[in-house]
Amino acid sequence: QVPLVESGGGWVQPGGSLRLSCTSSGVTLASYAIGWFREAPGKEREGVSCMGRSDSSTYSINSVKGRFTISRDNAKNTVYLQMNNLQPEDTAVYYCAAYQDPDPNFCTVIVRGYDYWGQGNQVTVSS
Repeated sequence: QVPLVESGGGWVQPGGSLRLSCTSSGVTLASYAIGWFREAPGKEREGVSCMGRSDSSTYSINSVKGRFTISRDNAKNTVYLQMNNLQPEDTAVYYCAAYQDPDPNFCTVIVRGYDYWGQGNQVTVSS
């Protein structure tokens, strides 16, 4: 198991921002493709953004493009999800996940592609 720990969630008003962090003790996240997923009440877990081992390889789903940015700080062994202009429909439990892909320039937002998951972090957007 790869212990992943998320932090940074909370409550924010519409239009606000939050930054989620994902870190691991004893495991080098730079060796993994990382994804951020979310699960809203009554809905299936969906992929939001991902990043391959190469920092230039990122992908985000259309509904968050231009608002969410995934990034890494390898010196801190941390992956971030910067979320701007949050809307009520972004309310969900957010998870980071990791898997090892042989292609450093590839990542996926397909849930079943990931082997290791964090515990989840609640993000609530409301007025």
